[in-house]
Amino acid sequence: MAVTDRKYALDLDSKDPLGKFRSEFVIEENEICYLDGNSLGRLPHKTIKAINDYLLNDWGAKVVEGWSEWIEEPFTTGDLLGRATLGAASDQVLVTDTTSVNFYQLAGAALAARPGRKTIIIDAANFPTDRYILQGYAKQQGLNLIVIDNEDPEISEHERITPEILEKYMSEDVAFVSFEVIQYRAGARNNIRAITDLARKYGALTIWDCSHAIGAIDLQFDADGIDLAVGCTYKFGSAGPGAPGWLYVSKRIQNELQVPIQGWHAQEHQFEMGANFKKAPGLAGFQIATPSIIALRSVQTSFGIIEEAGIKNIEAKCATGTQMMIELFDAWLADLGFILNTPRDAMLRGGHVSLVHPEAKRIAFALRQFANVIPDYRAPNSVRLAISPLQNSYVEIWDGFQRLRDLVSTRQYEKISNTDSKVT
Repeated sequence: MAVTDRKYALDLDSKDPLGKFRSEFVIEENEICYLDGNSLGRLPHKTIKAINDYLLNDWGAKVVEGWSEWIEEPFTTGDLLGRATLGAASDQVLVTDTTSVNFYQLAGAALAARPGRKTIIIDAANFPTDRYILQGYAKQQGLNLIVIDNEDPEISEHERITPEILEKYMSEDVAFVSFEVIQYRAGARNNIRAITDLARKYGALTIWDCSHAIGAIDLQFDADGIDLAVGCTYKFGSAGPGAPGWLYVSKRIQNELQVPIQGWHAQEHQFEMGANFKKAPGLAGFQIATPSIIALRSVQTSFGIIEEAGIKNIEAKCATGTQMMIELFDAWLADLGFILNTPRDAMLRGGHVSLVHPEAKRIAFALRQFANVIPDYRAPNSVRLAISPLQNSYVEIWDGFQRLRDLVSTRQYEKISNTDSKVT
């Protein structure tokens, strides 16, 4: 059966072991093709109940007495997230703060752990926050910030960083390197084990940003020997807008690192209120301050669903769904001015594809306004389309691509004159 036949997608849905999980999420308008789960996942029904129960039966009933239990939730939630999605044993993942704060913390700790080294490395296609934070460190501390130009197709295909590309920039002066597991724009996957091993050969640490990977692909941090990582929980993780981020610190190096923000939750004897800071041993030494329990409950429910579904099953559906997208691109979109900026090999991509077009911004706006399709746009010229395996059916993906084809072939996007929205 041809991929261009809608029955192709219906057949995939009939055999989908994850199809039953779609009912776990709030989906009020079935005619909408929601293909932006790589930006914000849908709301789980269980989260509504969990938050209501917390408000009434925890905060409402226990008031301050609840803290004797709540104070452990950043760690127990981290253990859940680690075993469900990261391949991480307990006591290595802390759910806390934002991805940006956690990245700042681990970057500062990595610098302090490599005194005398003055070089740090990132790539031009990395997420803006990560680049900006390292620009700040470089300016403040007089560091040599190397930015690999992986936006140049002559240097890198689909923005991927390979060990061969990285090694040209490595030296004994490098304190750490930082890359994304999944390139946020192109959707390409980097080889985290090979790059981590290469950096370690030069005595450097590696910080991985997993924001576009967690909940979409099967990560194996412990097996791959990862040093440090950060990520969010609201994309494929479906923990909600502004849900807390997380950080991973391998047990191998927890006592070696000291984060720059010495908050009171990281103090060894927190409630003695001592005059001087003494870092708590282990993962506790990486927490800053009071966690949001209501936010942690959202992470617990959504990642509990992921654990039940199984991350290997989720990755398999990502591979099948993005393969269908690529085949529909070949059949319907390649002749309409689109360029695929995502690897065709499933092992080299995540849960979204990137379609480059000179009119990408207007097309993305027009899909929302005229076609009931929700994608996102990323500057300078990319429409990103994602499969969220627990929320999307295959036919939802198929319908979205058919509507995209029809919208562009009829040039309906030319009706869009205002693309000044603050959020794209």
